[in-house]
Amino acid sequence: MQQNGSREKAWVGTWAAAQQLVEEHNMPPEPGLANNTLRQVIRVSLGGEKIRLKFSNEYGNSPLHIKAAQLAVARGGSAIDTSSIKEISFGGDKSVSIAPGEVVVSDTLDYELPGLTTMAITLYFGEVPADLTGHPGSRTTSYIMPGKALAAREMSTAICTDHWYIISGLDILSEDPEVAAVVALGDSITDGRGSTTNGNDRWTDVLADRLQADSATVKIGVLNQGIGGNRVLRGGLGPTALSRFERDVLDQSGVRYLIVFEGVNDIGEEGHEAETAEELIQAYRLFIEKAHEQGILVYGATILPFGGSQYDNKENEETRLKVNHWIRNSGAFDAVLDFAAAVEDPEEPGKLYNLYDCGDHLHLSPAGYKKLAETIDLALFRTENR
Repeated sequence: MQQNGSREKAWVGTWAAAQQLVEEHNMPPEPGLANNTLRQVIRVSLGGEKIRLKFSNEYGNSPLHIKAAQLAVARGGSAIDTSSIKEISFGGDKSVSIAPGEVVVSDTLDYELPGLTTMAITLYFGEVPADLTGHPGSRTTSYIMPGKALAAREMSTAICTDHWYIISGLDILSEDPEVAAVVALGDSITDGRGSTTNGNDRWTDVLADRLQADSATVKIGVLNQGIGGNRVLRGGLGPTALSRFERDVLDQSGVRYLIVFEGVNDIGEEGHEAETAEELIQAYRLFIEKAHEQGILVYGATILPFGGSQYDNKENEETRLKVNHWIRNSGAFDAVLDFAAAVEDPEEPGKLYNLYDCGDHLHLSPAGYKKLAETIDLALFRTENR
């Protein structure tokens, strides 16, 4: 890992979304995407002057056609700043066909992109596959308009849906060796279940705010690779953390840090099996080994209490405590983020503190997500720790 001095220009992720096969109930509402326009809103972490975008048809069962694409600064709701519109091209063409199982990367785009900017990506589609790739847990509203409506300042008559489709990443180009990204690998608690739709108040968002506000960490971006209902080992929603680790961590651009914060769904569904704790620990060890091979520092986050939730029973709690004991005391991680201790009710161990509970005793409220982010020592992302 290079520590100081200049480097060749390199891509670094500033925004990402973990992809999965979109379930039937999360598919785009009528009129659908084929031959229509979709506007999706994202918020980047790092800023830059040259950018590229990634579009995925990983789970598609036929080619996906983008007839035209553009990027603009978002102005709230479906509105954009029309003076900021830039066309996105692919190998010099305005359109692109993405084969099933493939990801395409746009041409490099000159764009003055400040950190923490909310952007709108507007796509005009041709044919789309019946099986769609996307990220259902966007916590962000997207807008569908019939026909071609790329440059519309607002989409007041649009059909709304709180999901992302096709978009998978945005990178910046930098020659500064201090510019890097941290990946948050997780489940619905990282994806933001219980956070505010369009509020950008997931714990990863608050972490990005904090990093950008500190002159010592302003060059660190945050990539949220959480999937709701995801598991580390088997089953769950989306590809397991084991199967997506290479795609969502190692293959991301410019990653220098990894936060592993996943396992509650494995425990909740399989915690009665004595081997679950050991299997999770072995998976964590594998993550650490693979990340270290690429010079990535790995920070382990403890699994949150779930007393009173659907996962609450004695056996599951014993598994959680065993896994957390290992995370805290094994020394395997480069650092430990004790998220569980930060949001646990001091009067009722094993339960979330009421202020931090979204109401289901498993996921956090915006106050809880803020607490997680504030628990993280920013010194972990400063130069001396690389």
